[in-house]
Parts: sequence; structure tokens; C-alpha cells
Amino acid sequence: MTTLLVLIVVVLLAVALWQLTKIFDLTQVGVKVSDTQVASDNDNKVNGYLMFAFLGFIYLTTIYCFLNYGHFPLVSNSASQHGPEVDNLMIISMTIIFIAQTITQALLHYFAFKYRGREGQKALYFSDSNKLEFIWSIIPAIVLAVLILYGLYAWTNIMFVSEKDDKNAVVIELYAQQFKWTARYSGADDVLGKANVRYIEGVNNLGVDLSDPNAQDDFMSSELHIPKGTRVVFKIRSQDVLHSAYMPHFRAQMNCVPGMVTNFSFIPTVTTAEMREKPEMVEKVANINSIRAKKSADLVAKGEAALDPYTFDYLLLCNKICGASHYNMQMKIVVDTPEEYKAWLKENAPKTIVLAVKTAAAEAKASEAGATQTKDSTNAASKDTTVVAQAEMK
Repeated sequence: MTTLLVLIVVVLLAVALWQLTKIFDLTQVGVKVSDTQVASDNDNKVNGYLMFAFLGFIYLTTIYCFLNYGHFPLVSNSASQHGPEVDNLMIISMTIIFIAQTITQALLHYFAFKYRGREGQKALYFSDSNKLEFIWSIIPAIVLAVLILYGLYAWTNIMFVSEKDDKNAVVIELYAQQFKWTARYSGADDVLGKANVRYIEGVNNLGVDLSDPNAQDDFMSSELHIPKGTRVVFKIRSQDVLHSAYMPHFRAQMNCVPGMVTNFSFIPTVTTAEMREKPEMVEKVANINSIRAKKSADLVAKGEAALDPYTFDYLLLCNKICGASHYNMQMKIVVDTPEEYKAWLKENAPKTIVLAVKTAAAEAKASEAGATQTKDSTNAASKDTTVVAQAEMK
């Protein structure tokens, strides 16, 4: 609402200034005012200087941003083996864009001033220049070709998984649904069991084929644990709409498409505990908690609950606008040491999906039997009470 009011005020001020200039023109009695609607030499000169002023504004704004916000890194804290390669590609691209923008904007504004209109001067026209066309075509073509080839090379390295790597990898399924993530682990056999949405029923909300031998040791988790230094292969599915599995610190993103399985893999290089101890992360967390503390003070003053302190965690996010609670579709990622990961597996591996289904079925059966027994007892008690009442009446 505030933004809308500000925009309305700006528009009204612009209209007011425009009307004032019209009134000023009307008050110039006895002064020769040009109403030919054709720019004069003075008009062109003023516009030329204004172009230079705007160029200065662009450069001053750029310098100001560097001085005041330059400590915020464009990309940093990658936590996967391929992360630095992605970061380098981003930095190279942004550097080229910055240099090209600086040069082209300077030339654009300079030529706008130098070749401004003058009375009696005609613009030089020539139909074409092979030399100029070659220069402004070949330079962008070479730069773009280098960037594209480098990008394809990086993407191939990221997506290519050798048979040896695949054999030694940890296989995890990421299952997306509005609006949550579920991780399915392949258990001791490192092979995920078959799954299909047609098998979704009760606690088997991932649609795992319980008759598949490979599915007997599969288990689910609402928290994604992965080991440092080991390749993790993700099999990604979606139950309903198009989602996107986005793990920013691992420079990983892959669409989750209903009806098909997509893949992504990477090797984590920094545990959660190690990332929390990095100086830049410590500073970031401190800044966030400082802001939250000020907000909490306002909330407490109003009689509301204070905000909890922020603690850094890796997150799995959805990078597609998948519905009303899209912003809340996230899952905590924990990068463990190999020893911690083995301990976590030992604790959670027995909680298989098959066991959960059997337990749920047994509980449902016991509940049904209990309900039937209660119903029979109630009927029996009712009959006994009727017989007693009839006997007393006699």
C-alpha cells in the first residue's frame, strides 16, 4: 500500500511540474517563444549535456554500490565438488557483462552528444559497412561461443557419472508434493524399490511397490542426511505438479516432473558443522539474529512471542511457483561426516516403509476388532437389561 501511495505521489508531482512549465510559457509576454515543435541547437546541446549527466549518474551509482555493498559476495560458500566451477562461470559471465556495459554506455552517451543535431548540418548516410558489421558481429559471437562451450563443458562434468562413481554412490529419492519434500533411502542394497502413484495408500504415501524385493529395506525421512565426500545420486519424482529441487549451497537444481524420474548427483564437501563455523557464515548469522532481536523486542512489547534465534542449515527448496504454500516447501539438509552418517543410518534404517505399512495394517485390524467387540458387548448388555426389566414387570 505504501509503495502504491508513493507511486501516485510521484505521478502527481510529474503532472504538476508539467503544468507549471505550460503556465511559465504562457506568462512569457513579449518574449519570443518557439512553437515549431522542432528542436533548436540549444535544445540539442542541453539534451547532450543531460545524456552526459545521466552517464555520470550510472557510474556514480555503480561506484556507490561497490563501496557499500561490495562485501556481499555474488556467489560464495559452495558446498559441493562442482560448486567452484559453477561459481567461476557465473563470475566470468558477470565480469564480461560489466565490462561490456561500461564501454557501450560510455560510447552511447558520448556519441549522443558528439553527433547532436546542429542547424544546417546533415547526417552522413551510408547503406552499409562490411568492416563495422564484421566487428560488431564477430566479437559478440566469439564471446558467446566461449561462454556457451564453457557452460556445456561444466554441465557435462556435473551431470556425467561414471559407472564406478554410480556403483559407489548413495542413492536417495526426493519426492515432491504440495507442499513438502520426502526423502526415500535405498537401504543396505543401495537400490531403490519400484514406485508408482497407483500404489499410494495409507502410510505408503510415496507409492512404493511393496512386492518389489529391492523395496523391502527402503525407508523414508523428513530430513535429508547426506555424507561428506561421497557421491549422492538423487532420483527425483513429483506427485502432483511441476516442482524444482533446488539446493543453493550445492549449486544443484533439477525439475521434478510428474510421471517421470529426473536425476542429479553431486559430492558434498562441507559438513553442516563446518559451514556454521566459517567466518563469513558466523557474521551472516550474527547479522540476522541482530535483526531478529530488534523485531522480537517490538513483538514482546506488543505482548506477542519473540522470534527464535536463527541457526544456519542447508535447505532443499522448491524453485517453481507450485501453489499457495510454495514459499514454505522446504526441507532441512544435514551434511554429516561418514561416521555420523553411518550412525544415522543405523538408527533409521530399521524404520522401513514395509514395516510401517504392516504396523499400520495391524493397528487398523486391532482397532476394527476392538470396535466389533465393543459393538457386540453393547448389544449383549442391552438384551440382558431388557430381559431383567421384563422379569421385574411380571
